[in-house]
Amino acid sequence: MSHMIKHFILQSYLIQSSKRILLFIITTIFLPEANLSAQDTSPALVVNWDSIIMVSKTTPTLQVVENPAVRPSSSIHANTFKALKDLGADYVRYVPWFPYPKMAVAELRAPTKDSTFWDFTYLDSTMEAIMNATSGHSVVINFSTTPSWMWKINYDMPYPKDAYEAFWAYNDGSELRDTTMKELAGYYARLFSWYTKGGFTDELGKFHKSDHFYKIPYWEVLNEPDLEHNIPVEMYTKMYDAIVGAIKKISPETKFIGISLAFNARPEYFEYFLNPKNHKPGIPLDGISYHFYGTRSYADQPLQEYQYAFFDKANAFLEKVRFIESIRKRLSPTTTTTVNEIGTIIGEMDGNNIPDDYWNLSGAMFAYIFIELTKMGIDVAGESQLVGYPTQFPDVSMMNWKDGKPNARYWTLKLLKDNFGPGNKLVYSAVNNADIISQAFITSAGKKILLINPRNKESKINLPSEAIIETIYSVDGSNEENGIAQTKPAGNSITLKPFDVKVIQLK
Repeated sequence: MSHMIKHFILQSYLIQSSKRILLFIITTIFLPEANLSAQDTSPALVVNWDSIIMVSKTTPTLQVVENPAVRPSSSIHANTFKALKDLGADYVRYVPWFPYPKMAVAELRAPTKDSTFWDFTYLDSTMEAIMNATSGHSVVINFSTTPSWMWKINYDMPYPKDAYEAFWAYNDGSELRDTTMKELAGYYARLFSWYTKGGFTDELGKFHKSDHFYKIPYWEVLNEPDLEHNIPVEMYTKMYDAIVGAIKKISPETKFIGISLAFNARPEYFEYFLNPKNHKPGIPLDGISYHFYGTRSYADQPLQEYQYAFFDKANAFLEKVRFIESIRKRLSPTTTTTVNEIGTIIGEMDGNNIPDDYWNLSGAMFAYIFIELTKMGIDVAGESQLVGYPTQFPDVSMMNWKDGKPNARYWTLKLLKDNFGPGNKLVYSAVNNADIISQAFITSAGKKILLINPRNKESKINLPSEAIIETIYSVDGSNEENGIAQTKPAGNSITLKPFDVKVIQLK
């Protein structure tokens, strides 16, 4: 055996020995309750209630996207908005979206010298349902779709006459015809006035009465500009300034959220947009937003592998969040952050091949991201989206598009929203098992522990011996009636079903 090989073996032995010593120190000194007997191999949770890590400022919520399934004529309309009202969430994001021009755009034809073409027939009904269902709570409104005639496309946009027919070409064009952006700003000022001031005066001086006087505390400017119209950040910033400047004159108290990126790995957008020097004087940088969807790694990937793909991609996303936060804190530290589209997409557009356990897995991933965003001080974590259906991203839905009953994704959000939010104290907690995710909280309702099983297998965990369980709330597929099961087990051993999300209320 050569001297080099002997040296390599000795070095490897020393490294492994160091690891064993470190593990011994952690489990016997820092985690004494995790030092289990030979008869009990279940993972153990260790909590130090006196060790406060931070105070949460994160609100869990969701987004609602306009589509035919949420319309008054839909068979699930009533159940959908009842579920939204029952949730009682703040910062609900509402987005009328470009594939349905008649439901998203208030002025589909450019004004002429003697006529304007404002029409709120479709826009009003869902907006009314949103505002009624969220009454008493804050909303983030985002009429993200700009009229096609404002863009240089050299043809008349042939959108469908049927308001419920999807039309994916509506966001064509990459250059505004009015580079001063007065046309763009005027459109949004009138749209905002329609919903908040009882009406507006059009381009020809005619007043249009609405009788709407909604309070809109947050307005988000456009949606995913890196995809929709492929807008460079310099152009987007000018559009943001024009729209915000116009609405601010109407409603000085409204706050604005900008950027709304689909792909957050573009630091140049945040570097430019968050630099106050790149904005007009007086334009606020109240908040930024961006999105994340966990996806499978390849077509036909089985559920057994989704669990690894989703959480691996979630961890990669969270690293990007940390980087974006470093930019924000450096350039505009008072700006808030909302990650307002969090979900999973597996590309099953017909909805026929989505496994039942998928919804629990997707909910578990959202719960994990919520914990990690809370630790980073993110202001809003929004699940996407209330209703999807075949051909319209059924895999992101929080409702069953057939009968309007909430699925596990909805119930996971409700579980989080009902138990956690701003003001909670996060305390030190750890589990000696990588397959169980935990976080302990001190809330106004007492001590609580959030447990997540990210794996498609049953796991057990032992709570600290001094913990006295009052109630366990679970989203684990066991309660078909309302989605959240309540139990009062004896002892401190907890069983987590596959993709289980639990909240342990302690006495």
